[in-house]
Amino acid sequence: MTTPSYPPKPSPGDRIAVISPSSGLAGILPLPYELGLERLRKEYVLEPVEYPATRKMGSTPQERADDIHAAFADPTVKAVIASIGGEDQITVLPLLDRELIRANPKPFFGMSDNTNLLAFLRNAGIVGYHGASVMCELGRPVAMNPHTAESLRAALFTSGEYELRPAERWNDVSRDWADPATFDAEPETRPGAGWTWVNADRVVEGRSWGGCLEIVGWLLMADREISHDLTEYDGGVLFLETSEEMPSAPEVFRTLRNMGERGLLQRFSALLMGRARTWSFERPNSPEEGASYAAEQREAVLRAMRAYAPGTTIVFDVDLGHTDPQFVIPYGGTIRVDGPARRIAVTY
Repeated sequence: MTTPSYPPKPSPGDRIAVISPSSGLAGILPLPYELGLERLRKEYVLEPVEYPATRKMGSTPQERADDIHAAFADPTVKAVIASIGGEDQITVLPLLDRELIRANPKPFFGMSDNTNLLAFLRNAGIVGYHGASVMCELGRPVAMNPHTAESLRAALFTSGEYELRPAERWNDVSRDWADPATFDAEPETRPGAGWTWVNADRVVEGRSWGGCLEIVGWLLMADREISHDLTEYDGGVLFLETSEEMPSAPEVFRTLRNMGERGLLQRFSALLMGRARTWSFERPNSPEEGASYAAEQREAVLRAMRAYAPGTTIVFDVDLGHTDPQFVIPYGGTIRVDGPARRIAVTY
C-alpha cells in the first residue's frame, strides 16, 4: 500500500498547465474558457500554459496523454488544471507513464471525468484535488462563487486544514455558454438547507477516495485504478457525487450495490455524498421536480448503505460536485468528519 503524499504547492507568479484530458470543449466554447484563464492570471496570479490538445475537440487519447506527460515533466510548471470534464478519459489511462508522473509530482485539479486521472494519481502516490475546472468554476459568469474561490485558493497555495461549510445558497441551473448574454449576470441561486447527517455519533479521520459516481462505476467495470487489496481503503472517507447526466435512483443504487458486492463499500468509515445535480438542458426540472429527484437519490444511497455498510457515517448535500458552489476535495488526502460537532475538515 502506498500512502499518497501531498505534492509541492505553486506560488503566485508560477506557471500552471491547462490541459484537456477529456473533452476539448475549450476550442468550441471559448467564452467561459477565456474568462477562466483571465481569472487564473488576475485573481490567482498564475500564468496558464496550454498544450496541443487543450483546445482541440476530438483529440486522440494519445494526444491527451502526451499533454499530461508534458505538463508533469516540465520543471517550470508547478500545477496542472483541467479545462473541463468529458466522458472518455478512461481510454487515456493505459497510455500514461506512471513512473514519469510519479517522479514529477504536482497538484492536479479537476473533477467529473477527471476522476480517472485523480484515481491514477492516488495510486501513483500523489494527492490530487477534486474540483475547480477552468470552464465551469473559474469561468462562472460575472464572478466566481466566493466559497469556490476561497477553497481553490487554499488548495492551491496552502497546506493546512480547511473547514468546509454548508452553502447558504446554491445553484445547479446552467445557461448557454455560446451566448455572450450568459456572462452578463451571475447565476440565480436558491437557499440551502444545510447538511443531513446519518450515524453522526463518532469522529472519522482518513484518506479519501471516490469522485463522480458514474466514473467510479466505469473504473470498476474496466478494473482500472481500483486496488485489489481492499484493505487499502479501510477507515477511509468515501466521497461521491453525480453528474449533469442525472443517473436515476435505481442506477445509483445498483452502482453502490455492486461496490458492496465487491467488498469495497463497507471498507470506508464515512461517506460524503455531494449535493445532487437536479437540472440539465435535457431535463430542465422545476425546483419541485428537482427536489423529488434528489430525495429519490438519497433514498437509493441509504438503501445501499443499510444493506452493506449500515454503521457508516454519512453526510448528504456536501457541495463537492456538479453544483455551485464547489469545495475542492483532496483526493487521497486527509478528511476529518466530526459527527458530534457536525463539522468536516479537509487537509490541503
